[in-house]
Amino acid sequence: MPEQPEVPVAGLAYMDRNLALEAMRVTEAAALAAAAFVGKGDDRAADLAAVQAAHGALNGLAINGIIVLGERDSPLLFPGERLGIGVGPQVDIAIDPLEGNTITAKGGANALSIVAIAEAGSFLVPHTAYMDKLIVGPGLPADVVDLDRPVADNLHHLAQAKGVKVSDLLVYMLDRPRHQALMAEVRKAGARVMLILDGDVAAGIATCDTEAGIDLFIGRGGAAEGVLTAAALRCIGGQMQGRLVQSAEAPRGWAMGAAGDRIYTVAELARGDVMFAATGVTDSAMLKGVRRCMGGAITNSLVMRSKSGTVRRVQAHHDFTHKADYGLRGC
Repeated sequence: MPEQPEVPVAGLAYMDRNLALEAMRVTEAAALAAAAFVGKGDDRAADLAAVQAAHGALNGLAINGIIVLGERDSPLLFPGERLGIGVGPQVDIAIDPLEGNTITAKGGANALSIVAIAEAGSFLVPHTAYMDKLIVGPGLPADVVDLDRPVADNLHHLAQAKGVKVSDLLVYMLDRPRHQALMAEVRKAGARVMLILDGDVAAGIATCDTEAGIDLFIGRGGAAEGVLTAAALRCIGGQMQGRLVQSAEAPRGWAMGAAGDRIYTVAELARGDVMFAATGVTDSAMLKGVRRCMGGAITNSLVMRSKSGTVRRVQAHHDFTHKADYGLRGC
């Protein structure tokens, strides 16, 4: 087979809306593969299935891609792996083929397949595993919340900006022992707390959906997930502050890091022209999970691009008589 000629391109100028939809096909494939393991108690099998499906789909895209945020300690989708057919733009890829492998295994909420694609050098590559995060939705004054402020002050400023009482605010956070003191502060200030088992990317994006009713996401979670959340916020709006930290545990309540440690904004975590796609594996505030149907399955996805600000919600019906069934046939 003759070699395909290299297409001269400059960054993402070559990329169009078709690549955003192709990115969605990557997350659809991963979500369908992971869905076969929902509630089966095997988080490793769920993760492996999603990784393999996403890897195969990415390798078929017309890009010169490199994984910058992916699966560490894995032979597939590891940072530095090059993917794509080698024709098209040079791009960086940030991917979590299954955010929430444990909740998938348990049949819990908020499991997603996620990918973000941008021109080279667009994504911050964290030097730590964890990040302290504050996330609010769009249409609010700049810096309405700040990592250096006490929790009560942030809630007061947010309530004032929204024209509501602090007691009306709903705050999302991960259900972790490290957040006990933080949770107590939020409740002492008068706001309500909703705890989630996992899936802080889904929770962060949900702050931008008025129907979800989430006013603030706060807490310590994965740094890579923080970058993926920022990629989504670049497209859909919303504010985020993140500070890199070394440990999963907060030694003094909501110890947000030493004063003066660098705080990253959305634009610093994910720059340039960003394309973002996510497909629900299990139900979340913004996306329904995979639904089995006779001879196939139904997926629900978000597809977004920062350059245009377009947000698409796509419900796809997959007919397994014409494509891989990812272990879901016979539903």
